[in-house]
Amino acid sequence: MNVVIEEKVTSNPNPVTKRMKKQAFRLLKSKTGMLGIIIVFFVTLMAVFAPVLAPFDPAKTNVVSRLLPPFWMEGGTTEYLLGTDNLGRDILSRIIYGSRISLMVGIAAVIVAGAIGMILGLIAGYYGKIFDFIIMRTVDSILAIPTILFMLIVLAVLGPSIPTLILVLGGTSWVTYARMVRSETLSVKERDYVRSAKAIGAKDFRIITKYILPNVISSFIVIATLNVATIIILEASLSFLGLGIQPPDVSWGLMLSDGRQYIATSWWVATFPGLAITITVLGVIFLGDWLRDELDPKMKD
Repeated sequence: MNVVIEEKVTSNPNPVTKRMKKQAFRLLKSKTGMLGIIIVFFVTLMAVFAPVLAPFDPAKTNVVSRLLPPFWMEGGTTEYLLGTDNLGRDILSRIIYGSRISLMVGIAAVIVAGAIGMILGLIAGYYGKIFDFIIMRTVDSILAIPTILFMLIVLAVLGPSIPTLILVLGGTSWVTYARMVRSETLSVKERDYVRSAKAIGAKDFRIITKYILPNVISSFIVIATLNVATIIILEASLSFLGLGIQPPDVSWGLMLSDGRQYIATSWWVATFPGLAITITVLGVIFLGDWLRDELDPKMKD
């Protein structure tokens, strides 16, 4: 009898494994989800293994080979597959290394914004009253200021650098998280299990971390994923304006800025970095859309 029972128990699939298989199956059925995963995976792989994948040093100049076209055009060479810029630097190598900056700034800024927004949103939604008033009025004040203008002013005063850029991008993006987390917290804290926890004397920290946080984390993940795409575009915009990433560091926005004056004569200098930004942002958006459908029960069949 014991043997039979053990066989039945071991034959039951693990709930976590079963859920992961279902998610993997739904991902395979989602064309946009799969495309997003592939693009994000490829860009991440490119950023991690940039020193191995890049054929040249991205900062190495070669005046003799300046403004060479891509290899399939007349005058191009297979040595520089995507051509060279005005200083003879290999565009492919710079795009590969530029993925590091774009991903690092995007992910780091989202972590900063997410941490600030999550904490303030939980405080505003759970405690309410004066905390809610102060935090939400701060959110309204930040939303009333044009984001790009505020960033330009701060970067002009503090000076452009990667840490400053991350703090500025994160410091202006937390309001979205705070509003979402507050809204979710206001709804969750009225549920019976939260009221029961309060009735038996559970501490606020335990209620927030055990009962409220797990219920808001799915929406948080979706917004964070989509926000990475927004941050990448903002970083490229600031670098294009000269207040983002500075040489000798490489970013796609900086490459666009360097190539804008050669659009008419050497289109490849600005076109390929622009395509890199577009494809990466689309990949992140596709992934975010799939996560939204997967994590939101109302979006499922």
